[in-house]
Amino acid sequence: MPANMTMLADHAARQLLDFSQKLDINLLDNVVNSMYYDIGSQQRMAQEVLTNLKDHPDAWTRVDTILEFSQNMKTKYYALQILETVIKTRWKILPRNQCEGIKKYVVGLIIKTSSDAANVEKDGVYIAKLNMILVQILKQEWPKHWPTFISDIVGASRTSESLCQNNMIILKLLSEEVFDFSSGQMTQVKAKHLKDSMCNEFSQIFQLCQFVMENSQNAPLVQATLETLLRFLNWIPLGYIFETKLISTLVYKFLNVPMFRNVTLKCLTEIAGVSVNQYEEQFVNLFTLTMCQLKQMLPLNTNIRLAYSNGKDDEQNFIQNLSLFLCTFLKEHGQLIEKRPNLRETLVEALHYMLLVSEVEETEIFKICLEYWNHLAAELYRESPFSTSTSPLLSGSQHFDVPPRRHLYLPVLSKVRTLMVSRMAKPEEVLVVENDQGEVVREFMKDTDSINLYKNMRETLVYLTHLDYADTERIMTEKLHNQVNGTEWSWRNLNTLCWAIGSISGAMHEEDEKRFLVTVIKDLLGLCEQKRGKDNKAIIASNIMYIVGQYPRFLRAHWKFLKTVVNKLFEFMHETHDGVQDMACDTFIKIAQKCRRHFVQVQVGEVMPFIDEILNNINTIICDLQPQQNVDILKDAETVRQLGSILKTNVRACKAVGHPFVVQLGRIYLDMLNVYKCLSENISSAIQTNGEMVTKQPLIRSMRTVKRETLKLISGWVSRSNDPQMVGENFVPPLLEAVLIDYQRNVPAAREPEVLSTMATIVNKLGGHITGEIPKIFDAVFECTLNMINKDFEEYPEHRTHFFYLLQAVNSQCFPAFLSIPPAQFKLVLDSIIWAFKHTMRNVADTGLQILYTLLQNVAQEEAAAQSFYQTYFCDILQHIFSVVTDTSHTAGLTMHASILAYMFNLVEEGKISASLNPASQHNQGYVQEYVANLLHIRGPLLVKFYEFAGEDTTDLFLEERETSLRQAQEEKHKLQMSVPGILNPHELPEEMCD
Repeated sequence: MPANMTMLADHAARQLLDFSQKLDINLLDNVVNSMYYDIGSQQRMAQEVLTNLKDHPDAWTRVDTILEFSQNMKTKYYALQILETVIKTRWKILPRNQCEGIKKYVVGLIIKTSSDAANVEKDGVYIAKLNMILVQILKQEWPKHWPTFISDIVGASRTSESLCQNNMIILKLLSEEVFDFSSGQMTQVKAKHLKDSMCNEFSQIFQLCQFVMENSQNAPLVQATLETLLRFLNWIPLGYIFETKLISTLVYKFLNVPMFRNVTLKCLTEIAGVSVNQYEEQFVNLFTLTMCQLKQMLPLNTNIRLAYSNGKDDEQNFIQNLSLFLCTFLKEHGQLIEKRPNLRETLVEALHYMLLVSEVEETEIFKICLEYWNHLAAELYRESPFSTSTSPLLSGSQHFDVPPRRHLYLPVLSKVRTLMVSRMAKPEEVLVVENDQGEVVREFMKDTDSINLYKNMRETLVYLTHLDYADTERIMTEKLHNQVNGTEWSWRNLNTLCWAIGSISGAMHEEDEKRFLVTVIKDLLGLCEQKRGKDNKAIIASNIMYIVGQYPRFLRAHWKFLKTVVNKLFEFMHETHDGVQDMACDTFIKIAQKCRRHFVQVQVGEVMPFIDEILNNINTIICDLQPQQNVDILKDAETVRQLGSILKTNVRACKAVGHPFVVQLGRIYLDMLNVYKCLSENISSAIQTNGEMVTKQPLIRSMRTVKRETLKLISGWVSRSNDPQMVGENFVPPLLEAVLIDYQRNVPAAREPEVLSTMATIVNKLGGHITGEIPKIFDAVFECTLNMINKDFEEYPEHRTHFFYLLQAVNSQCFPAFLSIPPAQFKLVLDSIIWAFKHTMRNVADTGLQILYTLLQNVAQEEAAAQSFYQTYFCDILQHIFSVVTDTSHTAGLTMHASILAYMFNLVEEGKISASLNPASQHNQGYVQEYVANLLHIRGPLLVKFYEFAGEDTTDLFLEERETSLRQAQEEKHKLQMSVPGILNPHELPEEMCD
């Protein structure tokens, strides 16, 4: 770095950080520009100067100067960041006069900037930041120190349309902060206090919104008002919605105006989602008014699928919002409309719209519609599940004993069946797919979204099949016939049809299923013979394999057919097209598992069990399978070293790429896990033969490197992934199968500590998505690892560190697993936790404290185990916590120490510890007070000072207690008033006292 540049940077830093001098605005603008526009060392120096200035405790005092004199919008934004930091972190320790000064300054700046419509458009980002800063101030000040805020902002809004528009945005932000984002950002008690305050003063806000909607001709203002109203609708008192003209105003005035129709429809959807009984007429009115307007905007004969594909963004958004409205209303209040004969036609029209929207080629819209069709089909079935239990083949009537409500939906349900069959998503088992280029290829990465969609569609189609077997069979048979005769032939059409056929396995009576399935397989085999070209045959083959794999009940009942199907799978194992062999092997494994007895018994007309016949021809059957099944190559030292290098390269790439690395990981994942298993077996075999010393040999070390890099790659990607559900469903199950048993069975020296860290990463990342797998993880790694680290507190340091991370994750996700450990081992776990929070390494100590705090909270929820735990460990934990509280090297953990102590003291004060903590039978509260009194006396001043530094307003800590006290005082006052005749207004008296 040139010396003159360093000198300039030092000069800028000194001058900007010297608060005894007047701030050089031009210099600050230059530094900000350097940070945004320069590169390399100059940019880094500018960043460092700005960071140091921002971190200075008095930096906020220069914000007004920067905002007033700087002409650089980026500099102004930087100044607002300084102000926001002060408000969030140091507001409670600023003197009140300074707080008031900042508040008035920000309000004045917002009024000045947003009163001019041209400014609002030009400086949108700057004003948005100002608005957010005001909301942060409100979270600190309102209502205690700013009780007139609502009346202030409503009054100011009537002075200028531009100002009113910006105030609507502020009210929307405040609503979001209080009602949508308050969880985790503020205490529940404080959030409740703000919510109550907002509800109590909402009438003024509502009157302002009404005034704007009824009188304003300013389109941006009306748009902002509607968007603000949308945020209010999920929490405002229901009277404002149903006992005013709000619904009719929204429908008649705004729904048919293109500029406002999307936000209006969102408002109506929010209203439709309200589930209460006392406003039935208003819901009916909402439905009829909206449908009336909708028919004018979007006539029933509109081709919505075509209109969507040709539409602009806002038109496409309208279709999506329409699907949300119809789905929400019909799910919540559909039966309300059904009961009214005069509205049956309107209901049918709404269902027609749902069908038209369901045909739109947009997955997200289809999912919305699917949610309703699933709800409807499931509800109709559950109302009368046995009304179609008779086979249509035997009943001789297509609609045998149809319940009245189901009869209303028969025509639309038939169309929904056709829709489900023609749009069925791809099941997980199908490996042969058509890619974006129209090529038939093997699928390497499972499409989680498609799998989830398939599960929902499958469930829906199964309900629909139960509602009418014959109609489902008719639709599928007709479509299959059109595939065979070529009128509807296409890969997509054949795929969706076959996926739908496979999805209703078990939904038909066995005799119907037999007749139907024989026809299907016969036609598909004929189609396979009829069509030419490898791609065509691969598609047909994959569909045959999928269907036969879905009907094991049928295969078990028909031996000849089972044998024919298996032999056909053996034929497909010779097919060289991508994916066909893999799918044939997968399908064969599934059939062998589900029909295993039929393979080992001598069947009628056979001379030997089928398994013998297979084994006799095994070489012929598998001769064309791919050579990756030969695992002997994994014993070659050079090959193993190359594998390690390849995996390390992938690990580095994953760190750089993040979640999108899933594309590469998907290609190698299953093969990588198979290599892991093979190497694990090789290592275990070598140890059994030659003893533990063999782990030092180069080949074995190289094998372990491959295992470690495999785990690093997986955990590295999981930690960077942004789709927990996909990870949990597609990546975790094969991983657990590959690594857990191997870890448990290995000798300690061969256990990879990365297994523990990988499990911890997965548990922390997936949270609830992994809960079902926790027992399996716990059983495999907990006890055997505990036996490795409970001999001392030094051996196996990597295992120990990762063990705590895993303990922390399991503790928060599956605490009952701890309760299943024997007491002696549980004590070792607790000892390990105590060792952790006494550790001089910050990360280990923090982990130990967090585990302990969560552990105490979890124990309190387990009544059966809690008292024994307290009696055995409570005082020990207190003693150890105080030992670190008084240790200056652990000052960084003081907040957590205080939280744990407060929680433990609260347990005693509230009498939640019923077991005696003192052998002398002294009362627990007195005993604990005596036990800690001296330490509290010594540490008291330090704790008070810490609270002052943290900037917490201690009055907030007792907000709930103050509310309770105030309520009790009001009740006492009311009782006193009631005891004196005439004190209370007659309208305030309870009805029984008015007699």
